[in-house]
Amino acid sequence: MIETLRNAWKIPDLRKRILFTLAMIAVYRLGSQIPVPGIDRAVIAQMFSGNTGAGLLDFFDLMSGGAFKNFTIFALNIYPYITASIILQLLTIAIPKLEEIAKREDGRQKLAQYTRYLTVVLALIQAVAYTVGFFNQALLSSSALDIITVILTLTAGTAFLMWLGEEITEKGIGNGISIIIFIGIASRIPAGIGKTFGLLQAGTVNIFEVLLFVVFALVIIVAVIAVQQGERRINVQYAKRVVGRKMYGGQSTHIPIKVLMAGVIPVIFASSLLAFPQTLAFFFKGDFVNWVEKYLSPAGNPGVWIYSILNILLIIFFTYFYTAVQFNPYEYANNLKQYGGFIPGIRPGKPTAEYLNKVLSRITIVGAVTLAFIASIPTLIFSFTNLSLRFGGTALLIVVGVALETMKQVESQMLMRHYKGFLK
Repeated sequence: MIETLRNAWKIPDLRKRILFTLAMIAVYRLGSQIPVPGIDRAVIAQMFSGNTGAGLLDFFDLMSGGAFKNFTIFALNIYPYITASIILQLLTIAIPKLEEIAKREDGRQKLAQYTRYLTVVLALIQAVAYTVGFFNQALLSSSALDIITVILTLTAGTAFLMWLGEEITEKGIGNGISIIIFIGIASRIPAGIGKTFGLLQAGTVNIFEVLLFVVFALVIIVAVIAVQQGERRINVQYAKRVVGRKMYGGQSTHIPIKVLMAGVIPVIFASSLLAFPQTLAFFFKGDFVNWVEKYLSPAGNPGVWIYSILNILLIIFFTYFYTAVQFNPYEYANNLKQYGGFIPGIRPGKPTAEYLNKVLSRITIVGAVTLAFIASIPTLIFSFTNLSLRFGGTALLIVVGVALETMKQVESQMLMRHYKGFLK
């Protein structure tokens, strides 16, 4: 991997992309330190250290990479954009008009524009929930101008992160939105390790809990790489045909169907949707907040069990959903038939589509269930320990998955330029 990055650095175009990505990451981390004006952070610190809603706040702080606890301009993070993407993709299937737009030549750009508009609306709603709801006691002034300033600052922070992610995707390396989430989670690791060693010295955490975390972290890394790299290869034979005096076809190839075609996107989508009840709780106070924290938060009991079950179901659903969006067996079978290809033992056309659909369904359930359990089981285990590294399986899975996907993009760029990479 180090050799691949070293070779990538030698290529001017890739070096420019890497430098641009690092610059955008620096801008993101800088913005994560800029506080929202008109907010008393001492009051928010007391709310984090208190009992009412503290688990709820810790959950959102994890999702925002620490920006939420400091109530910076990026406190909402990128999750309104992810939620907007989920809504638009689901509506594209449900509403024929949107499906028609998606099939047009400029359909992707049009849907991206709708997603941006919906992101701003969702961020505005969430900013209102934070400002006039749960955190209204942290306001330095209750004047309408100050409240509007806080709301617009939080909304603008999410809009800026959305633009930042799109710029990284277009001009940098990797998926910009995934990298923003990755950096947010990874930025908490050094502080978490330092705090854990402090608790270890104080005797609050024993060495077996730390070893348990290390073991599960290694298992998650190995499992994610195995699932991400796994694929089922379906043999394809092309019939020979004569065009003029030349003969074409006759060669054999294969269709690579990945075990986890959706990557870590289902995990990000599921965590975003599970944050909705916690977001709703910020509009209210008292008993409703306590109920959400107890029953729908990973910090509650039995909430940790309910949260984990919902997380598993949502990850399985979004794995199938995103795979169906990416790979259409009937369209693939028609293209195969058009170019004279066929799967040995399977008739071209509809039988080929049904066979591909059958293989895809079986292999996707393996990837979906594996992904769901990798994300959920460590969360259950760490909820009963005193470890400071409360990233859980979801956060670790996102970190490893995004890192692997980004390196694969670097690898593909290297292969285009005839350099030897690290993925064999």
